Amino acid sequence: MKKLTAAIMSTVFMFTLMLTPLNATIRENATPISTPATVSEAETNTLTVQLQEIKGMDRSNMSSSEKRALRKETRSIKKKLSGGVYVSAGAILVIALLLILLL
Repeated sequence: MKKLTAAIMSTVFMFTLMLTPLNATIRENATPISTPATVSEAETNTLTVQLQEIKGMDRSNMSSSEKRALRKETRSIKKKLSGGVYVSAGAILVIALLLILLL
């Protein structure tokens, strides 16, 4: 049983190593990734005022399409305002393990 699990784990590990170079091929017509534009302080103030106006609206007598448009608008505003880098818990664990192993 131990040999079987070891064989399966080594096979999966080898396949992951074999597939990694395939993902790293260079594409000729690939578009470069653009960096997000930073939002100035004046734009931040106008966007927060706009969010407060949307929150203060009476949405009870709006149609569903109008509500959907407001939701999309608030999501886009929040996305513009956030601009942070999010790191998942798994990524933090991997980084910590790499630091421990390398240092």
